[in-house]
Amino acid sequence: MPELPEVETVVRDLRPLLTGRKIVGVRKSKQKLRHAWKPEWDAAVTGAKVTGLRRRGKWILVDLDTPNPTGGGPKGDHTVLVVHLGMTGQFTAVPATESEPDHLHLVFELDRGKQLRFRDPRRFGSVEYHPSAADADYGLDAFLGWEPFDIDPEEFRQSLALTRQNLKAVLLNQAFVAGVGNIYADEALFRARLHPARPGSSLTADECDRLREAIAAVMTRAIETRGSTIRDYVGGSGLRGGFQNEHAVYGRTGEPCPVCRGAVACVRLAGRSSHFCPQCQPREGAGRAPRPRASPRGS
Repeated sequence: MPELPEVETVVRDLRPLLTGRKIVGVRKSKQKLRHAWKPEWDAAVTGAKVTGLRRRGKWILVDLDTPNPTGGGPKGDHTVLVVHLGMTGQFTAVPATESEPDHLHLVFELDRGKQLRFRDPRRFGSVEYHPSAADADYGLDAFLGWEPFDIDPEEFRQSLALTRQNLKAVLLNQAFVAGVGNIYADEALFRARLHPARPGSSLTADECDRLREAIAAVMTRAIETRGSTIRDYVGGSGLRGGFQNEHAVYGRTGEPCPVCRGAVACVRLAGRSSHFCPQCQPREGAGRAPRPRASPRGS
């Protein structure tokens, strides 16, 4: 599933390609996505101009210039498309002349011969129209936690102290930190030298700070390299990610740790495979500080 770095890359790719473009029509396939596109939404978005793109957690918000048709909400409220990539979704802007791939479920025809396409082989993704951007924002904020770059240090320590859940489960909980998934939970825990099975309440204040800083650092680097392309993910311009070449532990079971050269291990936690180094991330106590790898994986 695309996580925050992949979604942020899509937003950054699409922003210059879509801002100022007008939607002149909508086409949809007969197969439904996780949440079906409603026929009445065709007329609601046709003629609207894209004014901006944003991200909240793993969600993409495409702001439109049409005012909230209900007249409610704050001054300046407008309509918005809320997009989730699911497990295999691709949201790209391309010339209308480009051949159409399979599993193409929604096409927004744009002015100047462009198209905004939503493709999703597994159909767990969705694109939904909201007549109020303020309501859409409020709805996301109601169940999403901190953005990884905006975590309050003291509140973070207090929240971890109150939970007996293992750290892998904590990081996968979108109500705790938004946008972190399996890949970046493993990578952040490795960078912080913390075993994924440790209870949140077992961490010292220093370990809490290490984890908070590691989450932000891993996410920042992943965004710089356009995220991780494991299977289907591509950015908004169709380009693949590169962070998969820098994974320290994720997907590297049995391979040498980039720090101590011991074998990377894998256990099942929170229903997901969790990769870690037993030496650098001991079950208790401080691990060895990770150093940059000499060369990217596969070089």
